[in-house]
Amino acid sequence: MLAAAWPHAHVVEADGVAEALRTAWAGCDAVVAFLATGAVVRIVAPLLRDKHTDPAVVVVDEAARHAVALLGGHAGGANDLAGRVAAVLGATPVVTTATDAVGLPGLDTLGWPVEGAVAAVGRAILDGEPVRLVADAAWPLPALPDTVAPDAPGPYRLLVTDRLVEPDPYTAVLRPPSLVAGVGASRGVPAAEVRDLLHRVLADANLSPASLRHLASADIKADEAGIVATADACGVPLVTYPAAELAAVDVPHPSEVVRAAVGTPSVAEAAALLGGDAALLVPKTATAMATVAVARHAPRGRLAIVGLGPGAADLRTPRAVAELRRAAVVVGLDQYVDQVRDVLRPGTRVLATGLGAEEARARTAVAEATAGQAVALVGSGDAGVYAMASPALEYADHRVDVVGVPGVTAALAAGALLGAPLGHDHVYLSLSDLHTPWEVITRRVTAAAEADLVALLYNPRSRARDWQLTAALEILAGHRPPDTPVGVVRNASRPGERVHLATLATLDPAVVDMYSVVVVGSSRTRTVAGRMVTPRGYRWRK
Repeated sequence: MLAAAWPHAHVVEADGVAEALRTAWAGCDAVVAFLATGAVVRIVAPLLRDKHTDPAVVVVDEAARHAVALLGGHAGGANDLAGRVAAVLGATPVVTTATDAVGLPGLDTLGWPVEGAVAAVGRAILDGEPVRLVADAAWPLPALPDTVAPDAPGPYRLLVTDRLVEPDPYTAVLRPPSLVAGVGASRGVPAAEVRDLLHRVLADANLSPASLRHLASADIKADEAGIVATADACGVPLVTYPAAELAAVDVPHPSEVVRAAVGTPSVAEAAALLGGDAALLVPKTATAMATVAVARHAPRGRLAIVGLGPGAADLRTPRAVAELRRAAVVVGLDQYVDQVRDVLRPGTRVLATGLGAEEARARTAVAEATAGQAVALVGSGDAGVYAMASPALEYADHRVDVVGVPGVTAALAAGALLGAPLGHDHVYLSLSDLHTPWEVITRRVTAAAEADLVALLYNPRSRARDWQLTAALEILAGHRPPDTPVGVVRNASRPGERVHLATLATLDPAVVDMYSVVVVGSSRTRTVAGRMVTPRGYRWRK
């Protein structure tokens, strides 16, 4: 079943299960073993080396009731893999790492490299011991327990820095993505020359390569093999800029020779400084064929715009849950925030408000992110569809890193309940004239009617707006037959879910409210066995 669901998976076959498991261990990044946990432990015990290089191991019992994250829970991704295996098999994921069990953030789950006494400091956090938080700048960390604080006493420390640090048994070091290395090079530069220069420059400046955000260069170097290979070896992207954009950056060491060759007086220094509020730490340093400069970029807040789906927890994406647990501040409509309070980490600050005030919520989320916080702005369905993404991104500037998390829209949830009404071209229309003049809405509904598109009507009817739906249906009825199917879905996937099927001639607008989505079929939409179906049109081609 897993092999069928995951075409990228490899089924390992050998003479006996022990040999198959050893073969998988040697050649795979992650292993799913359908075997008793005791047997797996005995087979892999002699193979264990290091949690950062050993493959993740998930064990599934013979009845496929449990998917156990046995090895590599955080570092190897076994916790996540157990969840994905369980979702395919209908099993229960079993995750026993301590931080997950009590809802605290594991230091190795924050998306940044972590070094030093990770186990000791993590254990101290779990035990409620004070841990002193020392950060070079206001980086957007997730919610942390009250015991992790800048003024906490005791020996344990959590450092957030890009500086090299002497190891000790009480200090864990988080590496924020603060450094950008600008790279220039002659055509055909060897990767080893770029790599060695980069690491020498960082070491001389007492900077950790684990804090590299990306390498940067000119557009004409986007395919330079030596630079590309160095970025790949560092595990960071290569970002390139047009020469004109680089030429606009004020640098301490411009070169007319470089200007004549590339069209900008600086590549390495200018590229290192572009993309944010940055200070040059290491001016350009050159070898025969390569040049490197390093800049430190100020922290940017983190704004995750999260679509929660139509309401049911099992229609909420794993990525949405991960972003909610990554946040220190959650902003949203109170009824949507209430849906996810159980997944928020202890200490998460919640800023919830009632109906309306969408713009105020958007401004609040952006302001918190601009101040350096890790923020999740939540909305129902998909945050980009008649929801919070648009108002938020009107205000978010370069000081904020934005992460978009798609969600299952109300229209998709309604379509699934009605059958297959969206099988061909369709259009989303909001009937709310609070933000759009009714004359504009009328033109759009008319265009959809004339184009014979399936129409999904959002915000169809409320106590204060009780005539707009009737008006829209009359426009649609002027361009398609009276027996055209119309579906109304109220509270899709939520308590009180109701599905109502009618036609343009028989629909009573009184059954519709603001918790409803109305789906009006095209002239080709049919009712088949009580379900709305819009043919995809294959038969048209015959």
